[in-house]
Amino acid sequence: MTTATTGPQAPVPHAADSHDLIRVRGARENNLKDVSVDIPKRRLTVFTGVSGSGKSSLVFGTIAAESQRMINETYSAFLQGFMPTLARPDVDLLEGLTTAIIVNQERMGANPRSTVGTATDVNAMLRIVFSRLGRPHIGSPQAFSFNVASISGAGAVTMERGGKTVKERRSFTITGGMCPDCEGMGTVSDIDLTELYDDSKSLGQGALTVPGYSMDGWFGRIFSGAGFDMDKPIRDYSAEELQDLLYKEPTKIKVEGINLTFEGVIPKIRKSMLSKDVEALQPHIRAFVERAMTFTACPACGGTRLSEAARSSTIGGVSIADACAMQISDLAGWVRSLHEPTVAPLLAALVDTLDSFVEIGLGYLSLDRPAGTLSGGESQRVKMIRHLGSSLTDTTYVFDEPTIGLHPHDIARMNGLLLQLRDKGNTVLVVEHKPEAIAIADHVVDLGPGAGTAGGTVCFEGTVEGLRASGTLTGRHLDDRAALKQTVRTPTGTLPIRGATRHNLRDVDVDVPLGVLCVVTGVAGSGKSSLVHGSIPRGAGVVSVGQGAIKGSRRSNPATYTGLLDPIRKAFAKANGVKPALFSANSEGACPTCNGAGVIFTDLAMMAGVASTCELCGGKRFEASVLDHHLGGRDISEVLAMSVAEAREFFGTGEARTPAARAVLDRLDDVGLGYLSLGQPLTTLSGGERQRLKLATHMAEQGGVYVLDEPTTGLHLADVEHLLGLLDRLVDSGRSVIVIEHHQAVMAHADWIIDLGPGAGQDGGRVVFQGTPADLVAARSTLTGEHLAAYVGG
Repeated sequence: MTTATTGPQAPVPHAADSHDLIRVRGARENNLKDVSVDIPKRRLTVFTGVSGSGKSSLVFGTIAAESQRMINETYSAFLQGFMPTLARPDVDLLEGLTTAIIVNQERMGANPRSTVGTATDVNAMLRIVFSRLGRPHIGSPQAFSFNVASISGAGAVTMERGGKTVKERRSFTITGGMCPDCEGMGTVSDIDLTELYDDSKSLGQGALTVPGYSMDGWFGRIFSGAGFDMDKPIRDYSAEELQDLLYKEPTKIKVEGINLTFEGVIPKIRKSMLSKDVEALQPHIRAFVERAMTFTACPACGGTRLSEAARSSTIGGVSIADACAMQISDLAGWVRSLHEPTVAPLLAALVDTLDSFVEIGLGYLSLDRPAGTLSGGESQRVKMIRHLGSSLTDTTYVFDEPTIGLHPHDIARMNGLLLQLRDKGNTVLVVEHKPEAIAIADHVVDLGPGAGTAGGTVCFEGTVEGLRASGTLTGRHLDDRAALKQTVRTPTGTLPIRGATRHNLRDVDVDVPLGVLCVVTGVAGSGKSSLVHGSIPRGAGVVSVGQGAIKGSRRSNPATYTGLLDPIRKAFAKANGVKPALFSANSEGACPTCNGAGVIFTDLAMMAGVASTCELCGGKRFEASVLDHHLGGRDISEVLAMSVAEAREFFGTGEARTPAARAVLDRLDDVGLGYLSLGQPLTTLSGGERQRLKLATHMAEQGGVYVLDEPTTGLHLADVEHLLGLLDRLVDSGRSVIVIEHHQAVMAHADWIIDLGPGAGQDGGRVVFQGTPADLVAARSTLTGEHLAAYVGG
């Protein structure tokens, strides 16, 4: 692996060498304002600018999107019918494009069957190895797959015999590796009955604590019609009555002359709540599901997902379940110890892939780690595994903040990998905020000057040194360094954690201080998230803001997501003497032609669909009569077009004064989203904007302890100072703030630091330092201490 960290390998091509450039002319995706740039090929170009300035719109929404669309068009119309349709970006000219490989932060999906091993094809190679070398021999590679069930049956086979077509019935057996008890999931689920009902109450008194199960409406009539005594406490039910209440199969009943169906509470909620994506549920239902569902390792397979036969076949005493549970760095060593000429090429390929995990800083993972549990940064690096050993050249690799989730110690390693891809003759485009990653660029494109409508223009193009001297917002903040606090707050108490052993934690005992800003840090994989998320009890008073994606369609926007639209609708309704539902584009007030979407979508089969502005409402989404109603001289569509900053002023004074709306808008402004428009679709927000939108929403919760997971994700250097001010305000208002973070500015600003390590995986899981940032810098006893000392100039 190359260890270079700075400097281009050759001069950036002159504009006249058009075949060495990706030329963009007149790009207008999202907030881009006729952007034109020349990007040198076979160089590393970093795109900078504040969150929402247009970086992703240019790199992902324009360049990468058009490359992928043109590749898709090379396939037959038949194949295109099975592929996602991609619209042409709003741009006048794109020249010099090469094949784009996008390596983004999108989570690898929450499919519970997907693991690190299956997502990277390592499991496929390992299954072949065991099918060849495992003893006893149990069958083909699928016999070691937890996604393939063992099936026996019979079927008719048609064949030619003696010039005649005959049918014979033959039996067949498919031998798969799936555990039959848990169906390859590794866990079995159960429901905590104490979360379903209060047995001291009767149904009529509201014994059922399942969201929505009110006895005032039809539920009460159905339970009564099914023969339940509405005044009898559940603790007095007979075994048969309780069985019927909880588990009864769907049964036809008649209530007030209407034919209805009664079904036991548990099968009912399994269908309506538990079978759905938890993240897509409404917050109060999601909280109920998380409380009521309990997951335990399958007792039949011990959580390995594999059948007994698959676990019985071993190589030198190691089963495939043992291999998948190993730390990848250890697994690489075990595979190296296998010497079998018949599978030598496969073993070599497997070792190369496992070494790539180690090289990219993911050697602490195991192949059986569920893919859905990886952070955005880990997901992005896992995706890189496929490309490190690729022999492709002259390809465009597109990365979205590849340093996310990385400790300063790991960023140098990531820089080396990016340069390695460039030095093979590829074009590398990187959206980044970290100065350590910007420093290795051959070419920089800085967008801004602001965010949203205040951004979308190119402020600077050139070298890193040129950026530093340019006077742009990024240039001015490139060398920013936060100073250590002169004084730190005194804790008001502690949150004791004792004997923490989740994942790689080694029986950790630590007291987390309360009433202060506490930063938990350490290299990637050292155990930070395991300690914080696994050991701090969830419940009343604890507000957790994680990195999970925001669920929402193109109809969702900041106003709907934060609940801001509710007080706005009520204010409009009160001022005009009409129903609030009129002021919802998803309800009664929707334009009848576009159903409140503002655009008409035309499906063109295998070609990209076309979205055209609705002619009736002109894209305003509302029925014309709704726009006749005003509040403070504005109609609802004009209000939704306002920025947060404009809306704060509008709802803060005069006729439109609405304190409930102003409170939400204040929180949005506090997290630096004053430039967002209230009606901007969530699908157009950047990663950093979505993270801060979640933070603003959670700030409404009355919690005493805030747990934040890398809140600097997607933040520009200039915005980090704003975030630190917000964290200070949270603490000064009496809250305790616990932050998992790598950003040195946040570490320097902390009152207390808990540093985990010393390494990752099996080499981590210990508290290697706890104390003030000044003490950490003075001691320089850990990797974090060394990097923080260098950062503050200590």
